[in-house]
Amino acid sequence: MTDTTTYGTYTLGDLTVGRMGYGAMQLAGPHVFGPPADRDAAVAVLREAIALGIDHIDTSDFYGPHVTNQLIREALHPYPEGLRIVTKVGARRDDEGAWLPAASPDELRAAVHSNLDNLGLDVIDVVNLRIMDTDDIAGTGPGDVARSYAVLAELQQQGLIRHLGLSEAGAEQIAAAQDVAPVVCVQNLYNLANSRDGDLIDSLAEQGVAYVPYFPLGGFTPLQSGALDVVADRVGSSRMSVALAWLLQRSPNILLIPGTSSVDHLRENVAGAAIELDPDDLAELDAIGR
Repeated sequence: MTDTTTYGTYTLGDLTVGRMGYGAMQLAGPHVFGPPADRDAAVAVLREAIALGIDHIDTSDFYGPHVTNQLIREALHPYPEGLRIVTKVGARRDDEGAWLPAASPDELRAAVHSNLDNLGLDVIDVVNLRIMDTDDIAGTGPGDVARSYAVLAELQQQGLIRHLGLSEAGAEQIAAAQDVAPVVCVQNLYNLANSRDGDLIDSLAEQGVAYVPYFPLGGFTPLQSGALDVVADRVGSSRMSVALAWLLQRSPNILLIPGTSSVDHLRENVAGAAIELDPDDLAELDAIGR
């Protein structure tokens, strides 16, 4: 068993987790829709994550839909002591797999109960409100976010949710939610090639709020990939390992949830992210996203 606390720990409210987690999104079918091609392989990945010491799994009932939560329950229930499951609400899938907003009070309540049922839980450790920030859909301003967050805060007060967070949120939306109930984590797009949230990460670190970057290994142009390869070759590791290590060294409040449907890739992610990047490596990598 790997000790993932090698990478340090951080808190989600009163819950302490290792900074290396696992994102279950890729366990669903193509485009995060439908069942996996190999259900047994998906179950094996989840069980290997626990064997490797991972204690933080990110999921959602709109992955599949329902697929990843049902896989998590099949693979891991009854859950190991200390395993923390984080999910998201605020979106839904139509019959063709399109992503649609679902942030009305009734939709949010139904989504929380659906997550509870499919995961086999009485209480969810963290529920993130996923903000569907698209140009043609209203309801993403700070006031709208606060109203949706208040619905989740009511469910938290009922004992169905331990802690609350946000996904795809900017500083004003976060502040509006914090006026309603504490925000323990923010999950946004961030990686070497898309580092626009730098100031937000630093601000959240000062507040003791975790930042959870999704898509941590993608979005590179050929030129950026070449620059990453140079550093990876120099440190004798894969580009994926270097990209994850950079995130871990970027700020102590960053929690990683790289996803994969392969046991081998999962092991590589966990082992490789332990590499130490020196200041020159970090400076070269910082320049990639500028």
